[in-house]
This record gives sequence, C-alpha cells and structure tokens, in this order.
Amino acid sequence: MSVVWAIVHRNLQLFFRDRLNVFFSLLGAVILFGLYTLFLGNLQTAGLADSLPGASTAEVQAFVDSWMFAGIVLITTVTTGLGGLAVLVDDDQSGRFRDFLVSPLRRSQLVLGYLLSAVAVALVLSVFVLAVSILYLGVLRGTWLGPAAIVRSLAIVVLSCVAFTAISALIVSFVRTNGAFSGLATIVGTVLGFVAAAYIPIGVFPEGVANVVAALPFAQAGMLLRREFSDQTMAVITADAPGAEEPLRAMYGLDLSIGDWGVPGWFVIVVLVGISLVCTALSAGRMRGRIR
Repeated sequence: MSVVWAIVHRNLQLFFRDRLNVFFSLLGAVILFGLYTLFLGNLQTAGLADSLPGASTAEVQAFVDSWMFAGIVLITTVTTGLGGLAVLVDDDQSGRFRDFLVSPLRRSQLVLGYLLSAVAVALVLSVFVLAVSILYLGVLRGTWLGPAAIVRSLAIVVLSCVAFTAISALIVSFVRTNGAFSGLATIVGTVLGFVAAAYIPIGVFPEGVANVVAALPFAQAGMLLRREFSDQTMAVITADAPGAEEPLRAMYGLDLSIGDWGVPGWFVIVVLVGISLVCTALSAGRMRGRIR
C-alpha cells in the first residue's frame, strides 16, 4: 500500500504545483459566483422580495445566497475531481506509462493511485469551498449553519466527490490528449451550471427539461446540499406567507420531482453509492488496459 500512497503523493504534487490547473478546476464555481455577484443575485432577490412582501430584502438576499452557495459547492465536487485526472492524461500522452512499466509497479497500483489522488483533489478543494461558503453566509448574511447541518453537508460533499470523480474517471479513460482533456473540462465547467440547476432555478425550465435535469445525479446531489444550506432561510422568508413554502421549494430545487414522483433523499444516496461502485469498477478496468 505504501507504493500506492507514493503514487498518490506524486500525483497531488503535480496537480497542486500547476496553479492554472487548480484555477480551471474551480472555474465553474468562480463563474457561478461572478454571475450572481454581478447581476443574477440582484434579479433573484428583487423578484422574490416583490412576491414575498412579509420578508425583508436582507432575508431574501440571505436565502438567495444560501441557495447559490449550495450550487457552488456542488459544482466544485464535480469539476475538481475531473481536474485531478489531468495527471493521468498527461502521463499517457508524454509516454510515462512506459517508464512506470519498466519499474516494479503493478498496473493495479497505478490505477488505484490515479483514482485516489483524483478523489483527494476533489475532497481538499470541495471542503475548502464548503468552509468558505459557510463562513460567507455566517459573517456577511448572519446565517450560520448548525453543527448537524454542517456534518450532513460534509457527508454529502464526500459522497458527491467520490461519485462524480468516478464518473469523470470513466469519461477520461476515453480521452487521449491534453487538448481533448482541456476541451472536456471547459465544456463540463460551462454546462454543469445548467445541468445541476445552479445558474437558474429548476422551476424556470420547461417541464420536460426540468424532468430530465431532476433525473440527473448532479441536480439530485444539489437538492441535498440546498436543503442543508437553505432550509433555515426558506423558513424565514415564508413565515408570513402561508402556502408559499412548498412551491418555492420546488422552484428552487430543494424538492425535486420527476413527473409526479418526488425524489426522496435516501434515493439520491443510493444512486450516488451505486454510481461510485459501478463507475469506479468500469474506469479502473479501462485504465488498466490503457497503461501499456
């Protein structure tokens, strides 16, 4: 096992030494934060404040920010795991696989090293973004998440990092060049905000599109995070508006439904665990065959 940890250590050093790679891994989250800071946040706040006259602008702003930061954390769990796999593509294109194979390393050790280092990258950066988000909401909006909500959020982040890195590993196992990998990372970072319903609320989508988005694991994992981040602020803004909470929860993706079926939280956990197991097995098999 010491060999695997040595490979993980080497891959982590290569990833964090490349500051541009770290930045582009966080680009999706940065884009979302920029969009809300520049104009989307004000539009959301103004629209909600008009429909909820019993809530103050500060309370509505706190809800919009908590909803936005849940999306930022979710996006980070996806893009950072993908960024951590850049080392695999670079080693393949540069021919380092042949160097590894003349040493007493087994293919299984190399594969495990690549997968564990990618998950480690996702965990380090996602937990960092989670901590920054909690501090931002507490210090600037006065909305501190309770200890139980923080622990549940951390558990969701860990599970999401493992599941989405497994998906990324399976996709990257088909990518052969650094140029193709950069294109893939750019597309994922741009499209993910819509697929995860982080740029705009899922309730704005046409019904068919909303059902497709709700069926994807990205929006489902986002639902779990939004509940932890936004339940408290949602209760505040709807306190003087009886009957408003349920449609708002559906509009902002705190409750997802596919057709008439409401997606339960336990189902999302089962889906993420299943994705982790299946995609990890498939990607490990493809990587093992690729190292030669």
